[in-house]
Amino acid sequence: MLLSKEQQDSVVNLLIEDGLVDAAAVKKAYTEVQKSGQPILAAIKSKNLATDDSIQHATAIITHTPYIDLRQIKFDKEKLLKIPQEIAERQKVVPLGLQAGQLVVAVLDPTNIQRMDYISTLVKMPVRPIMTSEAGIQNAMMQYVADLKDVNKVAQKEEQNKTRSSEAQTITQDSPISKALTSILDYAAKSKASDIHIEPLEKSLIIRCRIDGVLRKTMELPKSIEPALISRIKIMAKLKIDEHRIPQDGQFAVIVNDNEIDLRIATSPVVWGEQVVIRLLDKSGTSMEVESMGMTGRALKDVLEGISRPNGMILTSGPTGSGKSTTLYALIKKIKNESINIVTLEDPVEYKMDGVNQIQINTDAGLTFASGLRSILRQDPDVVMVGEIRDAETANLAVQAALTGHLVFSTLHTNSAAGILPRLLDMGIEPFLIASTLNTVIGQRLARRVAERRESHQTSDLETNSIKQIVGNLLPQSAAEVATKSEAMGYGTLPIATSPSFTMVKGIETEDAPGGYKGRVGLYETISVDDDIQKLIVAHATSGDIMRVAKMKGTITMRQDGTLKALTGLTTMDEVNRVASDLA
Repeated sequence: MLLSKEQQDSVVNLLIEDGLVDAAAVKKAYTEVQKSGQPILAAIKSKNLATDDSIQHATAIITHTPYIDLRQIKFDKEKLLKIPQEIAERQKVVPLGLQAGQLVVAVLDPTNIQRMDYISTLVKMPVRPIMTSEAGIQNAMMQYVADLKDVNKVAQKEEQNKTRSSEAQTITQDSPISKALTSILDYAAKSKASDIHIEPLEKSLIIRCRIDGVLRKTMELPKSIEPALISRIKIMAKLKIDEHRIPQDGQFAVIVNDNEIDLRIATSPVVWGEQVVIRLLDKSGTSMEVESMGMTGRALKDVLEGISRPNGMILTSGPTGSGKSTTLYALIKKIKNESINIVTLEDPVEYKMDGVNQIQINTDAGLTFASGLRSILRQDPDVVMVGEIRDAETANLAVQAALTGHLVFSTLHTNSAAGILPRLLDMGIEPFLIASTLNTVIGQRLARRVAERRESHQTSDLETNSIKQIVGNLLPQSAAEVATKSEAMGYGTLPIATSPSFTMVKGIETEDAPGGYKGRVGLYETISVDDDIQKLIVAHATSGDIMRVAKMKGTITMRQDGTLKALTGLTTMDEVNRVASDLA
């Protein structure tokens, strides 16, 4: 609290009158502050001539401000829950209870209007400040810890999580809002959800989770819980809780069921409030092996050949959420060893890998894919991974890196593997440069896996004819060919092409397998850029022309890959049609 010289003198006189400070010591302090220009109260505090409690109390009396001594108070847990612990500690504010529609709070400086406005916005009601001392605040903070946390459990958690990221947080408060958020995150983690959507409606709050690529409504909460829940998420993500007019982005990590999960937060204003989308990244559930992700046969052969070369580009494409980044990580893992320097540019860094120098893009600081790529090329890398090629400048730099002896991995947003080539032409890359630098291009989608509990059925005539039209030429033509053809294709035992119907499987829906699916499998198509494909690129051929030649050379399309996986029980034709219906 800022006091005038006269007010400070009055506080000092009151302390002397009450015998709380030695008059001779104060007189000496006055002499010193006249020389230094230091305020008298600051001098008394620095010399420990009076306690902070007595100075604060005397200040309250002189300024006619209500005062409370918190040092001996036993707090009611419900009152402390009015303000989250981390906010109370940072702002040095203690909620005391409700009075006449106002939240009464104890603070060091009741005249700090900005702080009072912040607290009022946080609790969604007017606040009435009462003055207290630093020691009183500390006493209240100790009771926050004692009352709101199970000390033994927290100690055990901290011991278990010592090696985990220092940014990770454990949601342990007992407030209804914390319990609600914990329940939402627990369910999402258990269900292996990739995203949580918190969507306000006129009279309720809907929670939906994207499980295996499909959004599902998981709960409906009262509308009244919305402000507190959104504020709680914003606080943990270090966002502005009083900003509701513009979108905000943030991130934090939590420990859920003993697993560390990174969360990316995106908020945006909508008609009925503020929507929050939380993207989850559970680092414990990914094998990072291309084979276990579903890459097999010709696709696996093309990719392994591409990454075995000392330079060139390997590009993967697909829509958002199709697993492109995970594929790149798996390929990086395959080639990683102590003899090569691998540097990545990512936005964000999703998986932290030992032995790989990973750089987080920071556009606010001027670190973009293009500027970062220029910089890392001066760091003697052997392998460069660029999270995404978004513009012509980044594309040009990636091509130049591949030309100068580097192996470059990156992603593009196109619908198919062949679509990568015209997309690079659209970005202004010269055809001869594309032809000479590309090793392998990959197109991919993610389809849901059939759950372990399943039942079989025979395809109808219409389904049988459709399957034969898509993959009839890839299936064994006789019983004698089944073993050799199946082994060569790499999909498991394939049915005979001339069968009157095919045996397909369907998962049985359970609580752990909604819709009869659990987990996902990749559908892939790859094009190895050889002399014939290079000639097509230089001739500005369309993606259709390129794919036709690639198929003649043995490329299996995503739709064919999905159909073969459905025939061998990995997924269903419904899933293949859902994710790859736009592909030939």
